Amino acid sequence: MTIVIFIVILAILILSHEFGHFIVAKRAGVRVDEFGLGFPPRLFGWKKGETIYSINIIPFGGFVKIFGENPDEESISGPDRERSLIAKPKWVQALVLVAGVTFNLILAWLVISLGFIIGLPTPADQIVASDHASHVQLVITSVLPDSPAEQSGLKTGDAISQLELATNSQVRAVSPLTPEIVQKFITDHSNDELRLFYNRGKIFDESKQSSVSPVTFVKIKPIAGLIENKAAIGISMDNIAMVQKSFFPAVWEGLKLTIDLTYLTAKTIVSFVIGAFQGESGLSAVTGPVGLVGLVGDARLMGFVYILSFMALISINLAVINLVPFPALDGGRLLFLLIEKIKGSEIKPVIANTLNLVGFGFLLLLMAVVTYSDIVKLFFK
Repeated sequence: MTIVIFIVILAILILSHEFGHFIVAKRAGVRVDEFGLGFPPRLFGWKKGETIYSINIIPFGGFVKIFGENPDEESISGPDRERSLIAKPKWVQALVLVAGVTFNLILAWLVISLGFIIGLPTPADQIVASDHASHVQLVITSVLPDSPAEQSGLKTGDAISQLELATNSQVRAVSPLTPEIVQKFITDHSNDELRLFYNRGKIFDESKQSSVSPVTFVKIKPIAGLIENKAAIGISMDNIAMVQKSFFPAVWEGLKLTIDLTYLTAKTIVSFVIGAFQGESGLSAVTGPVGLVGLVGDARLMGFVYILSFMALISINLAVINLVPFPALDGGRLLFLLIEKIKGSEIKPVIANTLNLVGFGFLLLLMAVVTYSDIVKLFFK
């Protein structure tokens, strides 16, 4: 079921991106030869008007074949050259190229807004008076690699329900459960083994709420060095509530959160690229298709709204990555347009096509390497 959900999410994201290119190209009078889900070879297809709509074997991708996107003799001087993308003004070409990214961001906005309407996990300090908030819980928001928390099996999204000393029943459990009080308890008992109780999976599901103490727990001991001047177990945490908003506030907050996440994603990618050139970033920080399937599985266990959140985040990541000025990506093609505008003449088609082909080959190789890295992390970590 997890793989099916992943493929459905991927199909929605790709359809959104490619539909952006498709509809803007159609509106601009550019000929669209094929709209494909997945990469060839083709399983089946049907033709409506001048466009072939196809379903292809390789599910991790999709494409729109726009006439003149990769200039050739036919699109430059053929009988239908006026409907070629390359024959259109530069601003029209730019609109067609940026449309895919725009539709991914719109999809993320709609999905996040829907999340707020049905109920979205939100930090307690961001709740406003008009929100309907329920089920405030102390949730692990990140787990440091190779920390006691990771080694004990704790994961992002686990809800902490109790923390106590493992060897002294006379010490009462932590109360109330707030990030500050839990951190102080851990620091004050840096030499003791702790017992941490937690809930995992659909933690905001009312049908699973109970006053009975949970039976899932781990024994864990703080260590020094993870945080400066403090003993720690390697988690960050926050009080999270399920928040519902009415329609218009949900749409407005969805837009603001989409903008914030897009900025943070772009900032993270830029930092990663700079770190890669400096030898500080590695493949361990990159997740490919196999790793994403695992993340979908975690989101599925936590509930439908987490799947929506995951879809929005991936859609934003897809948009930002596509704007990177690298051949074969939309950002690379936009860079070519800018170069042509500055130099006042077209880049030779053979050069542009070769660069895009090499860039596409590099991206396929990178995907293969990242997938291998995902498999190694999955089976040998």
